[in-house]
Amino acid sequence: MRLTTKGRFAVTAMIDLALRQNNGPVTLAAISQRQRISLSYLEQLFGKLRRHELVESTRGPGGGYTLARKATDITVADIIVSVDEPIDSTQCGGKENCLGETGRCMTHDLWASLNQRMVEFLDAVTLQKLVEDQLAKGVQIEEKPAVRRAISTTPVVKPIRVNAPNSVFALGNVFAKS
Repeated sequence: MRLTTKGRFAVTAMIDLALRQNNGPVTLAAISQRQRISLSYLEQLFGKLRRHELVESTRGPGGGYTLARKATDITVADIIVSVDEPIDSTQCGGKENCLGETGRCMTHDLWASLNQRMVEFLDAVTLQKLVEDQLAKGVQIEEKPAVRRAISTTPVVKPIRVNAPNSVFALGNVFAKS
């Protein structure tokens, strides 16, 4: 089995998300910056993770992603499978046609057994375990900055000074005086 960047990045991003979701939804831009993963690539991955109900999205200001389930209920196998990463070491993709029409290769059972062990291993590792490992290593989680509002809650009162007439009659009076 060769784990591609798709699977590696998905697991890394999910750890990052799980570490920080207590502060509210986490933006993909923040994950992208911290983990040095392309934002457009993260958008593709999180679309798949959302369809597999591993994450939920919140739109609008202050929006982002949160876990759809508890970190203890999400396994590495769930993450890898959700982003279409095959967990397969056989040459035939498990179809038992390694040699074409003549059947399986001599090592098919060996690789199929390895597949089973890999799935069992990845299914035994939870996202929570990976988060705890990161915290044990001393990973620092920054506090979410206070939300700044673009709109003030108190109205700004400025006097309006207009030199133009405010009615047709006042306009007529301006011309009559000239």
